[in-house]
Amino acid sequence: MATEIEMRARFDQGAHDRLVARLERDGEDLGRDDKHIYFYVLPDKLLKVTDNTAAGTAKISLKNSKIGQGAAFPETDIAIAREDVPAAVRVFNALGFDGQMHEAFNRRHNFRFQGVDIAVKWSEAWGHHAEFEVLLDDDASQAAQEEAAGRIQTVASELGIDLMSEQELAEFTAAFEAAEQERKAAATDPTPTA
Repeated sequence: MATEIEMRARFDQGAHDRLVARLERDGEDLGRDDKHIYFYVLPDKLLKVTDNTAAGTAKISLKNSKIGQGAAFPETDIAIAREDVPAAVRVFNALGFDGQMHEAFNRRHNFRFQGVDIAVKWSEAWGHHAEFEVLLDDDASQAAQEEAAGRIQTVASELGIDLMSEQELAEFTAAFEAAEQERKAAATDPTPTA
């Protein structure tokens, strides 16, 4: 298991374009990384089945934390065949996680800048956003985690990007989850709307 130190930012089209231009000029271009994701928001974890449409790969991931509960995300990944993605989703739904499942397509492009991996993304729920990440060993010390978080903050600042606070992340994801539950309830409600 690895530990991701991960921070996020949301921004408008103009900030997106400026960020991409800077990363194309001064960073390392790691390429497109579009993904179709089925994610299960559990009380203290995030379970995902990811079909990486750009790379032609797939995986199941368990993050032992949720967005808005700190920057450290211990993560376990299991590679699966792309053709097994629907079966993995069926298994998790049959285990009772269907009520927590959300489905999303993420258009993304990956870069590396000063030792920080940056995924510049767009999704329907998040709009334009970016994930800033440093990957550490699973036994990384608290000091190493703090150093990685500091490096991410320094890089984001240099790129002119305001990172979201843990409070902002928690509020955003709670609002998203509530809207999704409301949407799902409305989709199953047989009562016609007037």
